Amino acid sequence: MTPFAKAILNWYDAYGRKELPWQHNKTAYSVWLSEIMLQQTQVATVIPYYQRFLERFPTVTDLAEAEQDEVLHLWTGLGYYARARNLHKAAQVVAKQYAGEFPTDIEQMNALPGIGRSTAAAILSSVHKQPHAILDGNVKRTLARAFAVEGWPGQKAVENKLWTIAQTHTPDHDVDKYNQAMMDMGAMVCTRSKPKCTLCPIQSMCVAYKQGNPLDYPGKKPKKDKPVKETWFIMLHHDNQVWLEQRPQSGIWGGLFAFPENTDADITQQLENRGISSSIITQHKTLIAFRHTFSHYHLDITPILVDVSQQPHVIMEGSKGLWYNLSQPEQVGLAAPVKQLLETLPYEL
Repeated sequence: MTPFAKAILNWYDAYGRKELPWQHNKTAYSVWLSEIMLQQTQVATVIPYYQRFLERFPTVTDLAEAEQDEVLHLWTGLGYYARARNLHKAAQVVAKQYAGEFPTDIEQMNALPGIGRSTAAAILSSVHKQPHAILDGNVKRTLARAFAVEGWPGQKAVENKLWTIAQTHTPDHDVDKYNQAMMDMGAMVCTRSKPKCTLCPIQSMCVAYKQGNPLDYPGKKPKKDKPVKETWFIMLHHDNQVWLEQRPQSGIWGGLFAFPENTDADITQQLENRGISSSIITQHKTLIAFRHTFSHYHLDITPILVDVSQQPHVIMEGSKGLWYNLSQPEQVGLAAPVKQLLETLPYEL
């Protein structure tokens, strides 16, 4: 065991997190669920979602047999919805191809939808104590500072260098504790903006600390101005219900329910497509526009509220839609700005 690994393990024994929900009665299913939820999401946010998922889907087979709408509904608010779709797909693969038991081979684990190299390693090291290195965002930051690895980890050459360092220091035993300790280090000590260097167990080994520039590591992603796109949400309202349509499985908000959209303020054609004539429109009001930001672009959304005196008889063929009851909401996955608008809608009526 390297001096680096020994220092990390000693720190974990004294200060590491040992009471997280997924650290007790570990199964591959429960650890996998937590790992997927923790991707790009903080622990405090994940815990209630994790608990609700396990209550509703106690086993991977229960999850596999669920409708995607229900899975997305329980995921609503957690963001990055591709994770939820892949979670559901992976559960179906495990249930069908592996009889409800997660594979113990890292290549087979890695091949499951939504599971990359680091996540596969995290699951197998945590549950089966297999000596695999991990490299999530927290670990990248800690290693980049400790060994002064220059460059943005999103670049393959930099990532490969970090993988080599991670593998060098991952011990053959107590790997479950070590990998958890490395994640805890990044979350609790070697934090992004204000690292607690005086509390760090590897301070004496940290090159960035010796250089006096820990915040220079890891290198920043090259900045690009995010493009701005526009869309208009058509909020059809009748008798405390609004019309929502399920989006295609691919693309933004895949599989989620959202308002019909238009590329400009003239929504006449969209209304006609849904069998809505001017004779049944009792109100047509443009609401305050707002911005929703994705990782790669900004989306400026202008909602248009259209009250109708009766439900139209003809709705878009070939698409799945529903009249969403504002008093008794259906359990379906909702795009974040749609959920936001639904919560404010009573004040607009």
